[in-house]
Amino acid sequence: MFVVDASVVLAWVFDDESSPSADRILDRLGEEAGVAPAHWPLEVANALRTAERRGRLSGVDIPRLQALVARLPVEIVPVELSTAVYSVLELARAHDLSAYDAAYLGLAAWRQVPLATVDARLRAVSVGAGVTVLDE
Repeated sequence: MFVVDASVVLAWVFDDESSPSADRILDRLGEEAGVAPAHWPLEVANALRTAERRGRLSGVDIPRLQALVARLPVEIVPVELSTAVYSVLELARAHDLSAYDAAYLGLAAWRQVPLATVDARLRAVSVGAGVTVLDE
């Protein structure tokens, strides 16, 4: 099991963001389950909507991408209010991250599983915090 952040999904969606690392993570997701915090589906949906608005995706692309994302074996973990305002906020403050990125980091640390991200900043902070990051 490993934590999957939204940057990995977007690297699968957009050709200009694709990478061998993201492809390897997708292959690995076919073999073992992923896990993500509760905001992950919303973050992915928002990125798709923003891409459509900016002309990076057309309306005809959306149903195909919806089906792709819906089939991903990713367990969505609820985030309690107390966790968000204490643990996630403290991680965000300590590492100068958004609360969204801190939630990925916190989930990986709590579950003691690696983090899959193609976000360079989150990768660096995670390594510095002692969280294993899937190799590029």
